Amino acid sequence: MATPLSSQERFALGQQRRKDVRRADHAVCNTKERREDPLKLMEASMRGRVPALVSLKYERMAASPFGYFRGAVPVMAYDLSLTRNTGILTQLCGDAHVRNLGAFAGPDGRLVFDINDFDETIVGPFEWDVKRMATSLVLAGREAGAKDVRCRDAASVFLERYRTTMATFARMPVLEVARHQVHRLRDVSPVEGILRLAERATPMHTLLSLTEVEGGEVRATGKKIATKTAAKTAAKAAKPKTTERQTRIFKSIPPVLTRVTGAMAEKVVASLVPYTDSLLRERRHFLSQYRPMDVAFKVVGTGSVGLRDYCIYMEGNGARDPLFLQVKEEVQSGYAPYVDQAGGRSNRRASYHQGRRVVEGERAMQLQSDPFLGWTTMEGRDYLVRQLNDHKASIQLEELRAAGLMEYAGICGELLARGHARAGDCSMLAGYLGNSTRFDEAVVAFAMTYADQTEQDWRELVLSMKKTGKTIARKAAKKRS
Repeated sequence: MATPLSSQERFALGQQRRKDVRRADHAVCNTKERREDPLKLMEASMRGRVPALVSLKYERMAASPFGYFRGAVPVMAYDLSLTRNTGILTQLCGDAHVRNLGAFAGPDGRLVFDINDFDETIVGPFEWDVKRMATSLVLAGREAGAKDVRCRDAASVFLERYRTTMATFARMPVLEVARHQVHRLRDVSPVEGILRLAERATPMHTLLSLTEVEGGEVRATGKKIATKTAAKTAAKAAKPKTTERQTRIFKSIPPVLTRVTGAMAEKVVASLVPYTDSLLRERRHFLSQYRPMDVAFKVVGTGSVGLRDYCIYMEGNGARDPLFLQVKEEVQSGYAPYVDQAGGRSNRRASYHQGRRVVEGERAMQLQSDPFLGWTTMEGRDYLVRQLNDHKASIQLEELRAAGLMEYAGICGELLARGHARAGDCSMLAGYLGNSTRFDEAVVAFAMTYADQTEQDWRELVLSMKKTGKTIARKAAKKRS
């Protein structure tokens, strides 16, 4: 067995990488060298998705440049592949942006604030995550109404915090890095607001927002009841000694939420059997005490729209003990076609389960993860399984104004550095980044340029959708005539 390099030797290796890719080189944005049309890349990424939902994804992307950015990981992955990379590999979030940080409940029940979306996770050059997060701060700041100078400053704050935090990690004991917590989260106003929202996002809150009493909701005395069944239920509920239990089912709010019944619902529930094998033994025991009550299809996010996403409503120790599991289809990361040239060949094993890829990436980067995080397979497709909306909350862009944008940028830098340090080599990263602001300044320049490019790509998408809409309208008019 080879003797591992010391932290000093790994730091020196990071410094040597500057000879291959100078820190100033990260300012380069090679979108003029594109050989692939962004619209064609997006079209290719839609293959295999639910056809009826593809237009909804495009609509969400067309809402704003930041909305486009969220859904266009395949485009940015391609663009990043056009520039030379450092070859310093770590587990990437893959879709690092300001709204992919959020609050959720950890295994001990306490709220955690961390990176919380890993659909695109993969092993790749660390700077790909850094550049995407910096660009997202610029686009999110612009959408919130901040001037470009403030957006540039926010990106600078993010990069300075990322670099200095990594330098701190390189000097710390390994286990202290693994256990590192950001204790000042409650002092950062945007994060404090997210945590307050998360405290209210309980399983009971999810129960009331996503489900209803079967046959119609019971309403207050004096108001009409939607159905005869609901009227009978209300009459029974009015009796103080009644013990009859009300059955709850998922609401139907198409296309966002639709009940699934029959054979398909049975398949979704059956997928929990192989899923349990991906859980720790004690968590399998806890899960076994819940029973499935209902199933729904749910549309989530922007990048994931069109992929199959099921929710299972489960009940444990009575009606006031709900558990909601999300069974979310996972496909190949948008970065997968480009990791060979970055040295990440292990990512591209054809047999690699995509749900497992996400779970292992998430566990590698997060301090604490969802206790019910796992994976399964259904009808030949790979799925991630996790809790749905368990104390989850994320930033609203209107909160990223003025000081809030700067405060939040610093947290982004610290948390991304922690994720990369946990899953990668903080000594090599610190050696490459150094003490100067050369890397910071270069990535800020990239972020501003790429934000402009994203806005241009967004306009082209909107124009393309208008042209498509007119074509469809003309065909419909011909049929009517």
